[in-house]
Amino acid sequence: MLGASHAETTDPFPQCPGSLRVLLLAGGMIIQWSRIFIGLAMISVLPCAHAQLNSGFSFLRLESSARAAALGGSAAILDARDVGTFLYNPALLNADMNRMLSVTWLNHVSDLQAGFVAYSRNVGPLGSAAAGLRFLHWGTITRADEQGQPNGKFSASDLALTIGLARDWQHGVRYGVNLHSIYTNVAEYNALAMALDAGLIWHIPLQQITVAGSLNYLGRALTSLGAMRDRLPLDIRASISKRLRHLPLIVALTLHDLPNAPEVRSAEDAFSHAIFSLEFQASSAFHLRVGYSHERRELKSESRLDLAGIGAGFGLNIRRFQLDYAFSSWSFVALHQFTMGTRL
Repeated sequence: MLGASHAETTDPFPQCPGSLRVLLLAGGMIIQWSRIFIGLAMISVLPCAHAQLNSGFSFLRLESSARAAALGGSAAILDARDVGTFLYNPALLNADMNRMLSVTWLNHVSDLQAGFVAYSRNVGPLGSAAAGLRFLHWGTITRADEQGQPNGKFSASDLALTIGLARDWQHGVRYGVNLHSIYTNVAEYNALAMALDAGLIWHIPLQQITVAGSLNYLGRALTSLGAMRDRLPLDIRASISKRLRHLPLIVALTLHDLPNAPEVRSAEDAFSHAIFSLEFQASSAFHLRVGYSHERRELKSESRLDLAGIGAGFGLNIRRFQLDYAFSSWSFVALHQFTMGTRL
């Protein structure tokens, strides 16, 4: 499709201006790639789609990048130095991330603490590789008996180790894969899982358009916290972003949680699968970001003005260092996330 024979294909939008025609073609690519990913994952999707909210590995849904968190939970807008975004789509790894180290810290609710460390390096003809470690610690929790009486204390934690590899293909297309080893511990119980990601990115430099698709957390639990097997939070994502021609602004749309898309019965249901993102690049040293995820809008309180679903933040580039901050509203609580990156 992207080879020489592509030029001989009849243009399906002959009356459209060049940039609009490319945008329409890119939108068609999103639909085609989504169908491919859904088809490849269907065997796993059918038993898992209804169980994702009960997953013993739900911590994998936490944002691994402050930049992505500020954009509403999307990595559709590319950044050549944000190594943490390879967890959203392994194809985001690229040669410009060589020797980049990224550290993320999230101040979650109550005593919960979450963090992420990632490092990337070019590996010659194999492409670009990265390794990342995520953790979530739940603090100390009071144990209670069946009557609700205190009965000691226990702790809980989650850990995931990820390695990824990506390489260029042709005509602006890049592909990548991730392998995850995931561990969860609650008191004396623990669970272990293995999972795989696969991703594609198509960048069109002339039109400043990027189309991407990814299949995330395809795998299974090897051991579970209880008698019922824990499920992984399987996700299929598709996105498109566009840099405006006369403004330093990038707009993006991400479709996520596509395994549950067949359950859509209304416009409200369909809207819950969309993330809208904007990044204003005021200069090479300062970026402003905002995003909206309608899925998180379900946390909204009806009794007051509520920003549930909205993310916002900024990025600063200072010499060798890159600092990103994100504010994410979960209605009843605001989360603050920081990412620091540097080249070693």
